[in-house]
Amino acid sequence: MALNSFLSPAELAQTFVGVGVKKSKLPISKMLVLGILAGIYIGFAAHLATTVATGWTIGGESALFGFKKFLIGAVFSVGLMLVIIPGSELFTGNNLLTVALCHGKLGFGGLFRNWIPVYAANLIGSIFLAWMIGVGSGLLSGNVGGTAIAIAYGKVASSVPQGFSHNVSFFFRAIGCNFLVCLAVMMAISAKDLGGKIWGIFFPIMAFVTSGFEHCVANMYFIPAGIFAKRFDSAVTASGVSAENLEALNWSSMWSQNLISVTLGNIVGGAFFVGVVYYFVYVRGTNAGSEE
Repeated sequence: MALNSFLSPAELAQTFVGVGVKKSKLPISKMLVLGILAGIYIGFAAHLATTVATGWTIGGESALFGFKKFLIGAVFSVGLMLVIIPGSELFTGNNLLTVALCHGKLGFGGLFRNWIPVYAANLIGSIFLAWMIGVGSGLLSGNVGGTAIAIAYGKVASSVPQGFSHNVSFFFRAIGCNFLVCLAVMMAISAKDLGGKIWGIFFPIMAFVTSGFEHCVANMYFIPAGIFAKRFDSAVTASGVSAENLEALNWSSMWSQNLISVTLGNIVGGAFFVGVVYYFVYVRGTNAGSEE
């Protein structure tokens, strides 16, 4: 039953029991294809955000810092719109499978049967798009490539406030990110029309990007794009990062300095703070998903 033009919070949370069961039973081949598509869709949004982030300096100083971040977040929201509306499998959104897990309709085997292939497929799709744009198209050979390098370098070697560990800081940033991403997924599923889905996605995604939070699938594009852009001298010059410091930007640091801690933080933010909490509030004690 719909409340006006959207599902009520209780109806929405209970819907995710059945959604989680169905996602866990998808054929692996379909899961992989849909996961690759999701990685590509998030990559499209990440490249768009990189392009919008280029050229915002005056005399070497960052101009309109907050407004710049707002615009980057606004355009990045197209990524989740592409994931949700045409349909694909995104690891961070699928952290909501914990609703079905907690309700006893899904075991850990079913949970990881979805999470592991989807995560791997998201990685493949993201790196493929980063290669296509960075190596095949030449779009990262100039100033946009410089921005790509600067973004990627910041994700593996950025300074954090004194007294903070890089990986711990990024872990907590990732919690905030997927807290908002999973709320965006819920709001999109709740809406019954296209306009409602678009606005339901826009605000939380804009908020997470503008706030500086970290998303593992987005970083699966951002960091490889920076690595690929390093091949262009003009991009390296535009990045403002010295050749010596750029040695820290590589495939190993992508994992050790970013993806491991960010993935774990995303799981906590989405699977626990949204999935488990909404199960406890709205699903526990109901017969949701009993038809499965």
